[in-house]
Amino acid sequence: MILDLFAGPGGWSRALAVLGAQDIGLEWDRWACRTRAAAGQATIRTDVSSYPTWPWVGRTKGLIASPPCQAWSRAGHRLGLVDQPLVHEAVDALASGRDPREGLLAECRDDRSMLAAEPMRYLHALSAAGQPDWVALEEVPDVLPLWKQYAATLRTWGFSTWTGILNAADYGVPQTRRRAILLASRVRTASPPPPTHSQVPEPATLFGPSRNRWVSMAEALGWGAADQPVPTVCAGGGPGGGPEPFPSGSRRTLSRARDRQTWVPHPDDRPFQGPATANGPGASPHRWAWSLRSNNQAHATVRPLEEPAGTLFFGHRSNECTWIATAETAEAQSAPPPIRITAAEAGVLQTFPTTYPWAGTKSQQFSQIGNAVPPLLAGHLLAPHLEVPLNPDDFTLAA
Repeated sequence: MILDLFAGPGGWSRALAVLGAQDIGLEWDRWACRTRAAAGQATIRTDVSSYPTWPWVGRTKGLIASPPCQAWSRAGHRLGLVDQPLVHEAVDALASGRDPREGLLAECRDDRSMLAAEPMRYLHALSAAGQPDWVALEEVPDVLPLWKQYAATLRTWGFSTWTGILNAADYGVPQTRRRAILLASRVRTASPPPPTHSQVPEPATLFGPSRNRWVSMAEALGWGAADQPVPTVCAGGGPGGGPEPFPSGSRRTLSRARDRQTWVPHPDDRPFQGPATANGPGASPHRWAWSLRSNNQAHATVRPLEEPAGTLFFGHRSNECTWIATAETAEAQSAPPPIRITAAEAGVLQTFPTTYPWAGTKSQQFSQIGNAVPPLLAGHLLAPHLEVPLNPDDFTLAA
């Protein structure tokens, strides 16, 4: 079997399903578990740090882990960096069969920091049976030194290892999400998957195949084509209160799974059409350039639709990410108000299918989406271990 620690709402599991495999996920968050159940993914709701390792010994082919990133993320207080020496100490001890977690946890500034040591507890137990065959670990970039510590231990157990930082946009994800990755294998040379995309298109050379341009948000969402306009605001709604603004065209398309399966977006270079209702009923429409703003802080990442999104993350407010418009013509007057990103849109920017069954309130759904591994990136990482080909279209348009 394939064991998935901190399985979340199923980013790794979705990738495995597309590749013709399945994992068993251990996950504590009940809403992530409900999402997984609705998606048909095998799950044990449990605390990874207290679940026994013996049920997996002699039965585990692959181990996947994406420990919670909140203690280490730049979006939070990053107390994991303060606790990092304690986590390194725990990993060293667990690799030799000792368990000092309780004492070290009492010294941590953030209880979640120690969760990054949990995969080593499972790996040590499995190693007694010469397992697993392969390992894939993922976290925010600041955890890379810890993954290098893991790799040093795994090499003494007969693994080939690779560690480094990968940008999800280099693998067709419409998001410049950078992650620290550890890949290890007992049966093949561990190496990162070759990138398929780049910021600027690259032709094929003697040293490698061609690389397409990064996938933009407009392309992923199908916005900008003649029959798929970007979001437009109807009167009577907005982030400040009232009903959610109902955008035309593209958001309706996101709810039509059958159309999504067969329709291929063809973005063009026309200026995007703004809302006709911005200046009153019947007013002439103005042209606006739309961008995605990551949050309401002064240093928020703002990306135009023609580029990939910045790293998606969601805090206590579910609607931090908003579409904002700026005038493209001098005749345009006041811009329409920001439009909150929907869960379906955020999921697509993470390469989940439009019909993925996110469970819970908006806040709970957004939290799951922001914490998930993009399935397309996961597919690139897992396909070599499974020895199966990867077709990116299976992730882009699958329902």
